[in-house]
Amino acid sequence: MKIERVPSGFLMVNTYIVTDETTNKGFIVDPGGYDKNVASKLKENGTELEYILLTHGHADHICGVNRYKKEFPDVKVVASKYEAERLGDKDKNGSLANTGEIVEIVPDIEVDDEDTLDIGNIHLRFLMTPGHTEGGMCIVTDGVVFSGDTLFCASIGRTDFPGGSFDDIVKSIREKLFPLPDDTKVLPGHMGPTTIGYEKENNPFV
Repeated sequence: MKIERVPSGFLMVNTYIVTDETTNKGFIVDPGGYDKNVASKLKENGTELEYILLTHGHADHICGVNRYKKEFPDVKVVASKYEAERLGDKDKNGSLANTGEIVEIVPDIEVDDEDTLDIGNIHLRFLMTPGHTEGGMCIVTDGVVFSGDTLFCASIGRTDFPGGSFDDIVKSIREKLFPLPDDTKVLPGHMGPTTIGYEKENNPFV
């Protein structure tokens, strides 16, 4: 499994390109904006882009979706079933206010807690982790969790936006993420990577 990070969009969110090197099937996590470097890497790697995975529906994580769907028409968008309303509303997802662009997305696949998806030889498990938004989720695969805006290095996602809850995000991290193996690499939506073990010992918010 090859994972590459390309900051994209108006807040330079961490967009991840993931490729199963055996089958060349792959996916993108949280395309904050269209970035020619992402498209170039996909082509250079020979990645067959099958899915776009969204950890939540804030504008800085979704504004590249429609452009990638035009370039890769067979790609399917996967998101939490509890985030569908936000994704489909330019005001709730903040796309119009933040970029002047209307971005409204209807996921092709809506997932729930503990649902799974196989992309090539990569097995994904979806964990519902409300707190930053009501329908936020994290994506777990072998030794890695894409944590979106739920868990950062020594920090957590903001909870002062509509639908946010400090109590919920702390519960999500403690009950859904901290049970993962300590050496699990955390790849967040912003800032650098960390590990579950480090956060259990050092995160002052949890």
